[in-house]
Amino acid sequence: MKKKRKDNIDEDMPIGPVRIIPDFLPPPDQLIFPGEQTQKITLLVDRKSLAFYKDRARRYGTKYQRMMREVLKRYARQHDPDKAA
Repeated sequence: MKKKRKDNIDEDMPIGPVRIIPDFLPPPDQLIFPGEQTQKITLLVDRKSLAFYKDRARRYGTKYQRMMREVLKRYARQHDPDKAA
């Protein structure tokens, strides 16, 4: 559990005005694509997220890492179309 700051501000809550963005991420069955050039990294994810991707990957006969890469790629493209792959 996260500690609250001394001034009783919850660090999990947004600071300032909130901007709602449209849902642009695809459903899991649309995250299956052939391999591309990749680079290995170490990434820590929470157990529930990992279980979600592993379950969907099993369901669709693909690898969970590939699905996670596609989500990250689409997120990057959405926020920086000139620099994202």
